[in-house]
Amino acid sequence: MTDSTVWVAVFTGATAVLASWVTTQGNARAARVQAEASARVQHRDRIRETRRGAYLDLMEQAHLTGQLYWRVGDAYAQLDDPDDRLTCVQELRDELRGAFDPLMRAVRVVVLEGPVPAAEAATALQQAAAQANRALWHVTRGDPGAHQRFDGAHEVFRHTLERFTGTARDAMNTV
Repeated sequence: MTDSTVWVAVFTGATAVLASWVTTQGNARAARVQAEASARVQHRDRIRETRRGAYLDLMEQAHLTGQLYWRVGDAYAQLDDPDDRLTCVQELRDELRGAFDPLMRAVRVVVLEGPVPAAEAATALQQAAAQANRALWHVTRGDPGAHQRFDGAHEVFRHTLERFTGTARDAMNTV
């Protein structure tokens, strides 16, 4: 009878040790999975916030550039004297040169942060701004039809900004 009691005690003890080991392994695995999941969520949130900041900065810089483009149209609507109009347009062109550098920097940050569709849309916005600035240069030279070409380039810029905004929104929803 003592032999079977000893065996039962040994079996029970071994079962308890094995159960404890299995529980410890399970808890360690669960903790590791939870830590990895938490790290993925934090990483995703950091990417999301970084991209959001980059997209907002680009939209702000594009908005400032767009306001200067609108003021060119205002100069044509409000100033009848061609010399006054030309002076105003030249001043706006100088302001646009100053606004273009922050716009370019914001584009480069978006290109860096991605994803690819947002980077491509940002690059297209930069090209549209450059095209509008070139068209404005022709306006200051007094080239025939330059104002209409500038108006067209300004419209392309506005549509490109709208496309970027949609692409950025889509990118934020997929992070």
